[in-house]
Amino acid sequence: MAWLKRLTGKGKATASSEHPRGANSSLTAGSCAPPEWQPAPEERHTYGRFADVDEDEYASAERFCAANPVVPPRLLPSEAVARIDAAGCRAWRLERPDTPRFRGRIHNPSDSGDKGSGAIAGVVRVATDAECGVVCLLSDLPILAGLYDVHGKLGVYYEVKILRMDGILAVGTACRPHPPWRFPGWNRLSAGLHLDDCRKFFEDPDGGRDYTPALSRVAPGDTVGLGYAHALGTVFFTHNGARLPDAFTGVYLPRGAQDVYAALGVTGACECEVNFGGDVFRWKEGNEWAWRVEGHVGTLSGGPSGANDELPSYGEAVRRR
Repeated sequence: MAWLKRLTGKGKATASSEHPRGANSSLTAGSCAPPEWQPAPEERHTYGRFADVDEDEYASAERFCAANPVVPPRLLPSEAVARIDAAGCRAWRLERPDTPRFRGRIHNPSDSGDKGSGAIAGVVRVATDAECGVVCLLSDLPILAGLYDVHGKLGVYYEVKILRMDGILAVGTACRPHPPWRFPGWNRLSAGLHLDDCRKFFEDPDGGRDYTPALSRVAPGDTVGLGYAHALGTVFFTHNGARLPDAFTGVYLPRGAQDVYAALGVTGACECEVNFGGDVFRWKEGNEWAWRVEGHVGTLSGGPSGANDELPSYGEAVRRR
């Protein structure tokens, strides 16, 4: 297990406070202001339960974030809007990270190579090799678009079905640009559930926090979902169709301040299918209109961008640093 030998320590003992839109705070009745940040109540761990990355990578990620401010929310380009109109949830794809660490294949629903690949039509298939380093794959379109109205929807949701996990997978969210060598949840404005130890992370470069006794192990054949509820800025997860307790509350608020993307962390030999709604969700409520990811594209909420602004690809965002 060469990938495990490369992992020796997850980072510093203190998370960055540059972006304190963190975890587990609440809105008072009738308040229009975002909730103030409060630390999650669960015990915080300095080290991962099984494997971590070294401090040099933590420091490198901190330098990356300092040099690359969060990209402000953008209007979707006309091509993306047309694609969503035509394909709905199947329009969402995962982008290949701009790093040689990634060793594997991504088959998006529109890829010509999907036929015969074993992938279900409408989902993204990811397969990585044993030599794959720690990487984060982001969706090409945001699942939360700051300049667009939510049209009364309850939130957004997507799922990941694990087919093989000889390495580690993490299911989460992130804003661009995100250091491509870091799991979701380790750095600014990113959340994640790491499936090796089932701990939750939000802007936490260390060992994460215990999540729930209801989730102690994830195995091939399982499905893990991530949902975001608009009302209180709540991130929650599901396991095999059952909704788990809220993981973080008061994150990504105010909603119009950023675009948020689906984020899949992976290292080692893994295979999974990422479903943005192109196939039936195991969490039944996720199949309802109120949780469909494409619903955030519509009436503008107002913002600084112009009508001709286009959403940069992840590679473009990294190259601009």
